[in-house]
Amino acid sequence: MPMTAIILAAGEGTRMKSRHPKVMHKLLDRPLVSWVTRAAREAGAERIVVVVGHGADEVRAHLANEKGVECVEQTERLGTGHAVRVALEATGISEGPLLILNGDGPLVEPETLRRLIAPIETGDAAEAILTWIPENPFGYGRLEFDAEGSVTRIIEQKDCTPEQAATLTSCNPGFYAFDAALLSAHIGELSTENVQHEYYLTDMVAILRGHGQRVAAVPTEDADELLGVNSRAQLAELTAIARDRINARLMAEGVTIMDPATTWVGPDVTVGRDTVLLPMTMLWGKTSVGEECVIGPNTRLTNCTVADNVSLEETVGVDVTIEKDVTCGPRAYLRGGAHVLEGAHVGTHVEIKNSTIGVGSKVPHLSYIGDCTMGAGVNIGGGSITCNYDGVHKNRTVIGDNVFVGSDTMMVAPVNIGDGALVGASSCVTKDVPADALYLERAEQRIVEGYAAKRLERLRREA
Repeated sequence: MPMTAIILAAGEGTRMKSRHPKVMHKLLDRPLVSWVTRAAREAGAERIVVVVGHGADEVRAHLANEKGVECVEQTERLGTGHAVRVALEATGISEGPLLILNGDGPLVEPETLRRLIAPIETGDAAEAILTWIPENPFGYGRLEFDAEGSVTRIIEQKDCTPEQAATLTSCNPGFYAFDAALLSAHIGELSTENVQHEYYLTDMVAILRGHGQRVAAVPTEDADELLGVNSRAQLAELTAIARDRINARLMAEGVTIMDPATTWVGPDVTVGRDTVLLPMTMLWGKTSVGEECVIGPNTRLTNCTVADNVSLEETVGVDVTIEKDVTCGPRAYLRGGAHVLEGAHVGTHVEIKNSTIGVGSKVPHLSYIGDCTMGAGVNIGGGSITCNYDGVHKNRTVIGDNVFVGSDTMMVAPVNIGDGALVGASSCVTKDVPADALYLERAEQRIVEGYAAKRLERLRREA
């Protein structure tokens, strides 16, 4: 049977002190809940149901971008058991292996979830629980076992007697697998006879045992996977763990990271061999970086495609493509579908937006190139801009091959500059320039001999 996952994400997370729901706070480049949906999907879940509550609209809007994820709202927060029952009733899930995960537990690995679901898929148990033995178990539900090692019940911290709190060391971090048919058949037997007066999902252990079913414990090899986020401090701690995991993998694959503590790479990023990531580099989203590149320092790329042998220094790139042998920066900004072709150079304090920079072309410094198609071998003088916005529309500038544009030039779109043309410095280009032509537009220079000295003498007399 296909696997399903229910992710509990209805809580407010009061300790976050935020107007946003806890599961929408980001770990590296993605909200917490998306780490969990990703793990469930990679573990084999074909259907993912997220139970939302506090900030439901914000969570729904985000998850609408994820394929195969649906949301169910828990309007009353009456405990984990109630949340699962709401999900089952709303979706009609009633058979097959079922994972139940927490939306604030972002570090669990797909392989761990596959180990958790295995006793359900083989028919060895009706429920399986990830377990661990922390140094300080305070706050966690404690597991009791029978002589065969099957779980007999889970006792929440608030319901533990002093003796139970002292002697029961195996804890429940809140990751479960169920036979959905058995869970659906018996979840209605949950009650609120506990300190919190809530429906505890943990009580399903005793209920299933009472029906002659086995509950398996699945020990966890890496306790970091079970950590949850309840505060900003914990979010920072888990972010550092995720960062270190990803950086370790990249270095094992042949990437040089000068300072792993200041290099941040998202889980979907790929980086080629012999690329060097310098301090304060951040690679987010679907970014891919080729081989033999130098990225950084102080560089942030989001959803960028970077080819081989590229150098990006102090560069911000968002949704751009950079071909091989490009150099860029320092202090450059590329965005909005910019495409920098092979061997081009984008220099200091340059912004490129929705433009193609041709093969071997140069935009060395202090320029803005927006909505432009630029040919090969072009040189743009410092301080030059394309005036692409008329207050209503964005207009394009087309620059042919081997064009030379002098410094401090304004190209007022829509305008075309033909192949091989030469545009003099301080020109305002408002008309098309033919190929191989000289365009020069500036006021006639005027010199008045002795004017400065006479002006200074006059000002002194007036004072």
